[in-house]
Amino acid sequence: MFKGLSSVMALGLRCFRLGHPAFCNSLAALTRPVSEVMLKTVSGRQKNLGQSMAYPAVPTRHFATKKAKAKAKGQSQTRVNLNTALVEDIISLEEVEEEMKSVMEALKDNFNKTVNIRTSPGSLDHITVVTADGKLALNQIGQISMKSPQLILVNMASFPECTAAAIKAIRESGMNLNPEVEGTLIRVPIPKVTREHREMLVKLAKQNTNKAKESLRKVRTSAMNTLKKSKDKASEDTIRLIEKQISQMADDTVAELDRHLAVKTKELLG
Repeated sequence: MFKGLSSVMALGLRCFRLGHPAFCNSLAALTRPVSEVMLKTVSGRQKNLGQSMAYPAVPTRHFATKKAKAKAKGQSQTRVNLNTALVEDIISLEEVEEEMKSVMEALKDNFNKTVNIRTSPGSLDHITVVTADGKLALNQIGQISMKSPQLILVNMASFPECTAAAIKAIRESGMNLNPEVEGTLIRVPIPKVTREHREMLVKLAKQNTNKAKESLRKVRTSAMNTLKKSKDKASEDTIRLIEKQISQMADDTVAELDRHLAVKTKELLG
């Protein structure tokens, strides 16, 4: 009796599978473990016949782009804006800021006087000359004048013993100058504005900017050393905030230096 009943149930299940394949596939998918590959049921019609097919669903992973990462990084970095009056007993942030600004102003002055397409008498003023009495600016030991648009004169009559040193300093100034001497009179022909001359000036501007950044690093290091000596005057959190403020000020100044270099480079290359 039971054997006959089992045969009838098997036959009924077989007929059910033939009549409803989509339902069976869905039932099989539901009984599988979650860790197995998920299935997507795609229904389509071909020659007016309903067909059901199962395909593995491939999981998609979305990677963050460099732009998105940079944006997220910028959002996570918060700027510090300490009240300088509240920390003046620890360190004078105003003095640190002034020292950093002086580095910036020195570079601007350097660009205006020595890194120009057209060489002027003022371009030679601050050329450093090594003398027996130490390092002196060229305009302190010689009288600089413009003879013509193509010639600058440097009269060394007051310090004739420094003439050779002055010639050496002018030649090594990085301004592409080739001075000539007549007794105590130095003649400095102004070079023609060529592409090579422009590129040389750009190189000089980069060198001067790097020197300014080195001066800035010294200011930052000095400020950090001062802060280390004052750690017993404030909490660790306060010291950490001041350090961040100083680093932030230095980073802002570096960005300003780079901006001025970019403007000067564009000006020189035309």
